[in-house]
Amino acid sequence: MFRFLFILFIVVPIIEIMVLMNVGAWLGAWPTIAIVIITAWLGAKNVKQQGVATLNSVQAKMAKGEMPSDEIVAGLLLLVAGVLLVTPGFVTDFFGLSLLIPNVRNMLIKYVQTHLVTNRNAAGFTYQSSVHKQQQEPFSQSPFQSDSLRKKPIEHHRGETLEGEFERKE
Repeated sequence: MFRFLFILFIVVPIIEIMVLMNVGAWLGAWPTIAIVIITAWLGAKNVKQQGVATLNSVQAKMAKGEMPSDEIVAGLLLLVAGVLLVTPGFVTDFFGLSLLIPNVRNMLIKYVQTHLVTNRNAAGFTYQSSVHKQQQEPFSQSPFQSDSLRKKPIEHHRGETLEGEFERKE
C-alpha cells in the first residue's frame, strides 16, 4: 500500500509537471492552460451526465428488488474519473477520460467484481453468543437426540443475538 501511495503522490505529479512543461514548450503557456481548463470542464460535465444515468439505473434496479452491484462499482469509477479530470494535467485527464468510455468502465467493473471479497454470512444464518464456551450452543443438538436438554432449566442470557432471514408464506 505504501508503494501505491508513493507512486500516487510523488511520481504522478512529477510526470504531470514534465508533460505540462513539454506541451507548454510546444504549444505555448496559454493554449496549454486553456486545454487543461477545457478538459476539466468537459470531463466534469460528462461525469455528471453519466453519474445521473448510473443513479437512475441504481434506482430502477432497487425498485425491481435487484442488487445494483455493477452500478455501484460504475459509480465509484465515475467518482475516480471526476477526481482525475479536475486534477490539472494531461496524464490524469487521459485516465479520467478513459474511465468515461463505457467499454473500458465495463471491463474494469468485471475486474473489480472478480476481486471483491463477499460476506459469506450475508445470505445465511449467523449465531453470535456472549455465553461462556462451557455452555452448550442452543442449536448444536436436536431436542430429539438427548433428554439432557429437557432436564436443564431454560436460561435466558442478555447479550445473545440471533440473526437470520425469514420469508412469510401465506
